[in-house]
Amino acid sequence: MTRALDEGLGAGRYRIARTEAVGPKVGRELQGKAGMAILFSFVTTLIYLAFRFEWRFGLAAVLATAHDILATVAFIRYLDLEVSLVVVAAVLTVLGYSLNDTIVIFDRVRENLRKYRRQDLLDILNLSVNETLPRTILTGGTTLATALVLSFFAGEVIRPFALVMSFGIIVGTFSSIYVASPLLLWIERHWRGEDAREARLLRPTPGESVPA
Repeated sequence: MTRALDEGLGAGRYRIARTEAVGPKVGRELQGKAGMAILFSFVTTLIYLAFRFEWRFGLAAVLATAHDILATVAFIRYLDLEVSLVVVAAVLTVLGYSLNDTIVIFDRVRENLRKYRRQDLLDILNLSVNETLPRTILTGGTTLATALVLSFFAGEVIRPFALVMSFGIIVGTFSSIYVASPLLLWIERHWRGEDAREARLLRPTPGESVPA
């Protein structure tokens, strides 16, 4: 490094104020703290959604978000990005972004479950996703556009954050629409929730009478 500075600036024309190095022990400690932060956010989310909705909603949201985190970690591994504070911050931001999208959809699901008690649960989930789809696409699209601009034009320090955010927004938007709701349907089929107690979980078979 000193040789490069000498060639670029000239010997004696600069002063090194401080040097820092991050060893493998510090790197492992950083990864461990990031994992604990993600785990803590999962537990907190599960408790909040269990209190705000039902534990079934919380479980579906946590599983969908775990899908996003695993996909994002695989993306980081594929690009061989350094697990720095910037990358960890991006992963945690993706986690919060994905959870927010899922909670918005689940809130509409709960409203429609109480509004259309005799409707098929699959239809209620489909209706709720369609009702929140414009908001999901607009929010994801504007955030993704900003992240992509940063990916191409930002400096080397912020580029890993922008790359992880761009991928995370795409995966998070996908999972909130195509992963979280099917998971909730599967959970409700196995453990019936209070909000879905009068909703039919399956469409009637041909010839089966439908209660009014």
